[in-house]
Amino acid sequence: MNWLTMFPAIWVLLRVYAPYLTLPVAAIVGVVGYNIENIVSDKYTPYKPSIEEQREERRLKELTENQCATVDSLADKKFVPKSIFERNMSPQLVK
Repeated sequence: MNWLTMFPAIWVLLRVYAPYLTLPVAAIVGVVGYNIENIVSDKYTPYKPSIEEQREERRLKELTENQCATVDSLADKKFVPKSIFERNMSPQLVK
């Protein structure tokens, strides 16, 4: 018997059992690829602080360097305007 005459029967069997054949083949390919990737790749990623953390550290450093000596007393109440006209003054008129 020639294998070309058996080809339609083999094709039908492969079509019927394709879901049962593809899952193990896909699992084997996935496991092999995963292990090759583990061997080839370098998994070490150095820690780098995020942009938000860097910004907060920089702002905290600037605050501690510049404004530590210029803290006003709460007893002076400089934050309370003396009259209603001083409430919404532009920076040029504050002088």
